[in-house]
Amino acid sequence: MDFARFYQEGGAWMHPIAFCAVLGAGVMIERFIFLFFRFNINGAQFFNQIQKLVMANNIDRAIKLCNAADKAALARVMKAGLTRANKSESDIAAAIEEAMLEIGPAISKRISMIAAVANIATLLGLLGTIFGMIEAFDAVAVAAADQRSQALAKGISIAINTTGFGLMVAIPLLSAQVFIQSLAKKIADEADLYAVKLENLLAARVRQG
Repeated sequence: MDFARFYQEGGAWMHPIAFCAVLGAGVMIERFIFLFFRFNINGAQFFNQIQKLVMANNIDRAIKLCNAADKAALARVMKAGLTRANKSESDIAAAIEEAMLEIGPAISKRISMIAAVANIATLLGLLGTIFGMIEAFDAVAVAAADQRSQALAKGISIAINTTGFGLMVAIPLLSAQVFIQSLAKKIADEADLYAVKLENLLAARVRQG
């Protein structure tokens, strides 16, 4: 398929759909890089290392380990608890809870925007379809006999191409949104799980004196 011709025959409605494609792709790539390369970490392996250091009473080294992966959500939560390791149980719990409240919005930020842009692209395609069909019907009713078939073809092209382009934009964006949403959920769930484990570990250490 000649995409340039396809785009041109879609008329003016192709431009806002193309803008949605660029915007959605930008958000999708930014969220993927942020979540997969910055916030993501092997939770089980990381916590096992922290646990060994805490049980060896080597809190400073555990904090340094968190600093080495300071972009990861789990490391930030672990560090918040470890910096209060010598405080009371309530202080430890409050520090971990505060860190969890900070990373939550950072993890989920702009993910819903991907689906919203995909839906807008679809609706713009449908709107283009409506105006394309109106133009086609006007061609049948108004255009001269020798121009009728050309005007009708133009209206139908607008109708079909805008719908097709809207779906071409929306389907990959919605697919990417499902993947990114599941990645964000994994990161948030791991942070929740190991935050509780660390809190219990540090609380036991405080009780033991």
